[in-house]
Amino acid sequence: MGRNHARVLNGLEGVDLVGVADPVADASALPAGVPLVETVEGLLEFGLDYAVVACPTAYHESIGLTLAEAGVSALIEKPLAHTSAAATRLAEAFEARGLVAGVGHIERCNPAIMSLRERLESGELGEILQIVTRRQGPFPGRIADVGVVKDLATHDIDLTCWVTGQSYESITAETVSRSGRDHEDMLSAIGHLDGGAIANHSVNWLSPFKERTTVVTGDRGSFIADTLTGDLTFYANGARDTEWEALRAFRGVSEGDMIRYAIRKREPLLVEHEHFRDAVQGHGLDAAKGSGDDIVDLRQGAATVAISESMLRSARLGETVVLNGARTRVRA
Repeated sequence: MGRNHARVLNGLEGVDLVGVADPVADASALPAGVPLVETVEGLLEFGLDYAVVACPTAYHESIGLTLAEAGVSALIEKPLAHTSAAATRLAEAFEARGLVAGVGHIERCNPAIMSLRERLESGELGEILQIVTRRQGPFPGRIADVGVVKDLATHDIDLTCWVTGQSYESITAETVSRSGRDHEDMLSAIGHLDGGAIANHSVNWLSPFKERTTVVTGDRGSFIADTLTGDLTFYANGARDTEWEALRAFRGVSEGDMIRYAIRKREPLLVEHEHFRDAVQGHGLDAAKGSGDDIVDLRQGAATVAISESMLRSARLGETVVLNGARTRVRA
């Protein structure tokens, strides 16, 4: 992922990529002319305005705290940290120094999810009844320190709260580990949200195909967002009475019109970096939060990690975990 960040930053208007720190990278993988050093301390010698932390999750806390101590703003890949306690320490460190800091929950920058949120906020779906996410595919060899809950389900936790404007009140989850690793590679979870909606999450590293789908069902129909292709489709509830006598006794909705929206599709990682650059430069900056309106601040990132831990706890104990809504709210 660091290679993709370097590629985007190297061509980002208003930003100079002055160096990359990686103890094992090959310099030939970097954009031409960009120096490679082995440590964060070596990177700080270049005189940074901000840094991007794209490394194994277990190192996010130590590297983030080093950057905060040096007075450097940071965009930290998701999940924010390996534990909610570590995530909170990061949030406190950057807040104490008045630094801009964000979490790389890139799905918020996916064109399908951005359009979905706008349409839900404008009331096009009416009351939101359910949100279902499916995120599955083959095991990625680069992931070794966390399981699917913290690596993948954190995407769905964040986007669920962001698009619906609701927070988790409770979580019931099941996990399995079938690949011989220490961490779980499959998750099935049900969440009850404080606005009355139900959330269902299916996540795994055991499928031979890749899927990234979000379905939101409401009073007026359903939206289906495919974040692999950036497509958003609306299936409306039917407005006409059925003339088929055998079906009149059944209550419920009927099929209506289907619309596939034409959406401007920009690379989500580029959009994410534009938002963070603008926040560092003070555009739309909330001084009290140390973040811009369009970035995921560290408190939101910490709340997402806390919810992921509740999923793991539910699976471990075999019971529903009730959450404190004030602590788990991640809506911007």
